[in-house]
Order: sequence, then structure tokens, then C-alpha cells
Amino acid sequence: METYDPPRPWIASYAEGVPADLDPVTGNLGDILAASVRDYPDAPALQFFGRTTSYRELSDAVDRAAAGLKALGVGAGDPVAIVLPNCPQHIVAFYAVLRLGAVVVEHNPLYTPREMRKQFEDHGAKTAIVWNKVVATVQAFPADLAVDSLVSVDITRAMPASLRLALKLPIAKARESREALTDRVSGTVTWERLLTSPPLPATFPQPATDDLAIIQYTSGTTGTPKGAALTHRNLLSNARQAQVWVPAIQRGHGCVVYAVLPMFHAYGLTLCLTFAMSMGARLVLFPKFEPEMVLEVTKKHPATLLPLVPPIADRLLAAARAQGVSLQGTEVAISGAMALPHELVVPFEEASGGYLVEGYGLSECSPVLMANPVATHRVPGTVGLPLPGTECRVVDPDEPTKDVAPGERGELLVRGPQVFAGYYGKPEETERVFVDGWFRTGDIVTIDEGGFVRIVDRIKELIITGGFNVAPTEVENTLRQHPRVADVAVVGLPSEHSGEEVVAAVVADGEGDLDVEELREWARGILTPYKVPRRVFVVDELPKSLIGKVLRRQVRESLLQLNSGA
Repeated sequence: METYDPPRPWIASYAEGVPADLDPVTGNLGDILAASVRDYPDAPALQFFGRTTSYRELSDAVDRAAAGLKALGVGAGDPVAIVLPNCPQHIVAFYAVLRLGAVVVEHNPLYTPREMRKQFEDHGAKTAIVWNKVVATVQAFPADLAVDSLVSVDITRAMPASLRLALKLPIAKARESREALTDRVSGTVTWERLLTSPPLPATFPQPATDDLAIIQYTSGTTGTPKGAALTHRNLLSNARQAQVWVPAIQRGHGCVVYAVLPMFHAYGLTLCLTFAMSMGARLVLFPKFEPEMVLEVTKKHPATLLPLVPPIADRLLAAARAQGVSLQGTEVAISGAMALPHELVVPFEEASGGYLVEGYGLSECSPVLMANPVATHRVPGTVGLPLPGTECRVVDPDEPTKDVAPGERGELLVRGPQVFAGYYGKPEETERVFVDGWFRTGDIVTIDEGGFVRIVDRIKELIITGGFNVAPTEVENTLRQHPRVADVAVVGLPSEHSGEEVVAAVVADGEGDLDVEELREWARGILTPYKVPRRVFVVDELPKSLIGKVLRRQVRESLLQLNSGA
């Protein structure tokens, strides 16, 4: 079949030194860490509450953890669940699993037991490396989901000795901090015991470039877990694309990357777990975003690259002003997951002396597809230009083989080395999102003459709140289980703080007034906090199509009018 090669007007808008295409990558993800270990063995690879780990020490820990996992029975192609916040053990576990040719499955440690169980049902991992705060959740799985080997991680063990000692002090604040970070567990293999194994020999077989590396879950539109199957090639390519996009950032000593985004999320995973390690960078790990902690590090090691979302940029800027801490030296901040307001870009760049640029991606694309140029012409309100080697088409969403006229709105289709081949174990879902080898993003866009892409609508009705995807169907199915709820529609409404907020329009069962706060509290027992509706509106009925489908767009428009007092 003849290959269709659409025009790529964006190449003319690339910054100087950025290539149009990339040479095909070779090797595997372990090679990028090995190259940094070879070139910068004594440089700091990780920093966690002030304690540093060199590249040499990181490599040794990876080899020991890989040997320990092998002794537990992990082999090539086996899925291994990682359920960890940002911490040194997370990076070690990630590369140790890959070193064996096994497959990393990342999980949000804040998921409720039901959400976690759904993902385990899908991938069937029999080995899990789990934060000890979440061990009880995994141990409570039904017998058919039980893991054979459960490795528990106490993240406080990676902290400086002085801080660990402070956490043991018999005072309320220390006890509170300790309880938030760690928990007593039994019936597991401890992380420390895993690392007592002799290092895996260098002769142990390496995974191939096109082997499966990661299963990255995306909620899709139905709320049913779908794991994007990403290969070593996909992730190596995306790390390389990020490298060439910012040629001013030099590899090696002095490069600092902040992991304020969770590394279980595709965005944080690529820019922190793979890109940072490929750069020989100092990766500063934050278990959760707290402006004060970030500013403390900024005083001594300002970020060369700071991946974030707009609410984080906003809070960081406000805290810096309030505390009189300078953001100067923060070179490039890259924002994704939601629209970046121009009124935030200007003061942030003034405060940092660097750049704050917007990008766009999807879990299925490893995840970065495009970004605004750094240190050159940018177009506010756009998500920038497709990265080198990325091809795009804009098509009629009802006839996805038919391109729309240049500049017209249509569905974005993409093709490139970072684009996945399909969903794990879901051939029908995979077939649905590809047309003639092009991935359907589900987003409606326009591309201008300079190649800048603007997102104008979303076919997929996902709500993006604080950088996290929420499937309306999942929240609706949960709320419908409440005995007082007859019908419900969940939509996203604009929010200054989180991009969008989850809002529910509920039809009560007619048995008296519905207690909205009681409903929200009930939902908290089932859903992760960011999925719980921030507001609930009780309505008499919901607009529906002729076939009875709730028209979410009309619900959203009605709530927007109600919200504005119209």
C-alpha cells in the first residue's frame, strides 16, 4: 500500500539546530542510564530531601534489584507492577525491571482499592513493588488476583539519616509526617532484602528495541482501564525528541531536572525517568508538590528543566513572591496536560529569567507529540509544533481518511516513532483508534500556516483536572450506585486552579431533598479524591438524545450559564 506523506509546514518554524527528523533509535532504555554511568559515574543522579545518589551507586542498585527480582522469578516479558510515589527506589525499580526484559506497569499509589484492583485484573502482574502505605490494599486483593511476590518499600529509608531520626521524635508533627510517609507491614519482601543479591552479571541478555517496555494506563472515555503498550523504541524516541528540542540544555554536569510531577504519569515518566537519566542530570525527587520544598532546592540547584502543569507554576510563583525566594536560574519550564494561560507565562518568565512553554501529548504517544519552541518564536494559545519525526494530519472526524482544508478544524491524527502500536490485550480497542496506520487522538485542532497547533475541542469527553484525566462515565457509574441518585451527568467546568473541575448534575429519586455533601462524602470512599465532583447540582431532568443518551455538552452549557448567573 502506498504511504501517504502529508506536508509538514512546522519544520520551517523550528528553532535553529533542531532537526526535521531523527535517526532510528537502537538498543534499549537501560542503555541511556549506562551511557550516563559511563560518562558521569560520580555525578549526582538523584537527590531526595538533600541526600544524593551518584550514577555509579544508582547503577549498582539497579543491578542488585534486577538480580533480586530474578531470584523472585521475574523473567523477560513478565509484567511487574510499580506502585510508588517519586522516590529513589522508584527509579531503581523501573530500570531493574527493564534490565530483565520484563515490563513495567506504573500505578497511582493514591488510587482506591477498587481502582487499583481494576488495573491488576487487566495486566495480571504476579510481582509488585509497592509503597508500604499501599501494601495492605494489594494484600487485600481476592485470591485470583493475589501477587506471588510483594516487595514493600519504605521511602523514608532513602532520606538522609538526620531526617529519618527527626521523623522518629516523640512529637506530634514528626508522628504526623511519619504516618504520611510510611507504615508497618508484614508478609512482604523488603526492598532492602531485595538489594542484598549479588549484582546481575553484565552478560545477562538485554531486551530488544521493539520489545514491550511499559504498560501505561489511560482511562479513555469509558473509565475501563486501557494499558498503552509502549516499547523501548517508543520511549527512547520520545526522550531523544525532547533532547533535540532543547539544544541549549547540555548533557552532563550542571543539568538539573525537578520531578514535581508524579512519575507514574506518562508526562513525568518520560521527562524525569528517561529524559533526565539520558542527560546525566541531577534528578531532584519530590514525593508530592509542596512549593516550600521546591523553593528550598531552587536556592542551591535551580532547575535546568522543570516539567509542570499550570496550577504548579501558579502556586510556585505565588510562594516565591510571598517568601521572597528568587526563581532566577530556572531555565526551561515545560507545561502540559491543560491550557497554559498567557497571563501566567509573562510573570513566571520575568521571575525566572527563563522560559515557560506549552506542550501536548497523550499516554499513547510516550507521551509528548508537540511543544512550543524554546528561546524563539512562540504562539500563545497553541500547544506548539510537532516534534522532529512526528507527522500530523487534520481530518474530518466522521470520515477520518479525508483531510480537511489547511487551517480548518478537524481531528488530529499522528504518526511517529513515539506512537504506540496498541492497547495491552485489547485488539478491538486498538483497531478503533487507528486508521491506515495513523493514531486518532480524539482532539479537534487547527494547524496554522507556520505549523502551530491549537486544540479547539475534545471528541473524547475526558475531564482534565490538575493534569489528571477523569473519565465522566466512571464517575457517573459510581454516583448511580447511590440509592438516592436516579440519573447523573458528569462534566468538566473551567477552573482557575486546576484547568477543569469535576462537576455533577444529579437527578434525585424524588424521596425528599438530596444531601449533596453526603453524596460527595460517599463518593470519596470509592473514587480517588481528584475524581470526586467538586460541586453537585440537583436538577429535575437531564437533556437526552432520541435514543436516550445524556447530552453532556448541553449539560455543560446549562451549568456554565447557571454558574455565570445568566
